[in-house]
Amino acid sequence: MLHIHNSLSNCKEPFHPISAGEVRLYVCGMTVYDFCHIGHARVMVVFDVVVRYLKSLGFNVTYVRNITDIDDKIIHRAAENGESISTLTERFSIAMQEDALRLGVIPPDIEPRATDSILIIQAMIERLLATGHAYQAANKDIYYDVSRFASYGKLSGKQIADLRAGARVDVMEAKDDPLDFVLWKTAKPGEPAWESPWGAGRPGWHIECSAMSTTALGNHFDIHGGGADLQFPHHENEIAQSEAATGEPFVNYWMHNGFVRVDDEKMSKSLGNFFTVREVLKHYSPEALRFFIVASHYRSPLNYSNQNLDTARAALTRFYTALHGLPATGELITSDYTTRFHAAMNDDFNTPEALAVCFDLTREINRARNEDKTQALQLAGELRYLGGLLGFLQADPEQFLQGSASALDESSTEATLTATAIQTAIANREAARKAKDFKGADRIRDELKRQGIILEDRPGGATTWRRE
Repeated sequence: MLHIHNSLSNCKEPFHPISAGEVRLYVCGMTVYDFCHIGHARVMVVFDVVVRYLKSLGFNVTYVRNITDIDDKIIHRAAENGESISTLTERFSIAMQEDALRLGVIPPDIEPRATDSILIIQAMIERLLATGHAYQAANKDIYYDVSRFASYGKLSGKQIADLRAGARVDVMEAKDDPLDFVLWKTAKPGEPAWESPWGAGRPGWHIECSAMSTTALGNHFDIHGGGADLQFPHHENEIAQSEAATGEPFVNYWMHNGFVRVDDEKMSKSLGNFFTVREVLKHYSPEALRFFIVASHYRSPLNYSNQNLDTARAALTRFYTALHGLPATGELITSDYTTRFHAAMNDDFNTPEALAVCFDLTREINRARNEDKTQALQLAGELRYLGGLLGFLQADPEQFLQGSASALDESSTEATLTATAIQTAIANREAARKAKDFKGADRIRDELKRQGIILEDRPGGATTWRRE
């Protein structure tokens, strides 16, 4: 049985969906004012693996990942750029979807936008006002009254008294309590605004996700996910306003992926260690970046470094080398490796342990290759299947090993020698061998190896190549 570490209880729990055979999952998506960074990549890949695995267990999954296309950062960035908010958010929404596609992330079933959800956001705020969980302050903003929600802090484990002791109120705010948070902001000059029963304005960030998730999945759904940085206050506030508005439990299982660090330091623009997905993919294949993310447990910190990306690339090369020359047969025969893989994934999506099983399987493929070709083909099919559950090992092995455009991002600088140049060198080596210039042939082979190209002479005289 699948067990999930539930942030709400802070322990692993057996997974029981609300409706048998169905899983409803919501993940906080991107605020689209800039290119996706590797922290965003981790969220996308982690929950893509979750969705893939849930589907492999036979669940009918409805996956919702929102787009935040109105907030303070978006307004400020559009003003800095001298462009409209809609132009900015559309450009970066497309860029985000392109990055996700390159990383092999399956698009969500539903991708709501905050600006398309204004009426349902207003309806939720009206319900909170009607039940006394919200109020309009002197500055005309609408605030959620945290004191009216007795279990506030149940997700983060924070105590209201401790939070209140360290809280400060901005001079521009007029809320009753420093812990109260804004649901609707009164329009300010030069900012986008929508008409509402309380005057023109725009929604606060927290209410957007509550409105979009419950509209898409119902008041009470199975799993809510996102980065650890969202656990408080964003997800805490989502629980408070959703349960107060609907009178029902909000979410059964909360999942939070760990932070991304860069060379063991917190990633931040101020430290100069902030990397976008597009910058990383200039040097590494999308599949290598995905493998790097999956190689760590989703709840643990992820340490980004060139060394760790190199390790991920080497591991992928090892897998594809094992698959090379063993074509897919179309018939899947599983073994104890698949049983072990599922045991790992059923333990809170333990991808490092699942990958360890794949490494064991790779060693067995290499052993069987020279002893039992039929078994090697079966094991290779099993490795492709298990890799597919994690979102990789689906490329043609020869193309991957040669660093072709189908396996590497076209903007990648990973491939130093072109395929044409390598084939020319192979032809020159073959000509030298035919002329019995074996020293010359060896020099060509050694020079290719120095540049990371490995030649393999096959029975019958054919020579193939791969990148180290």
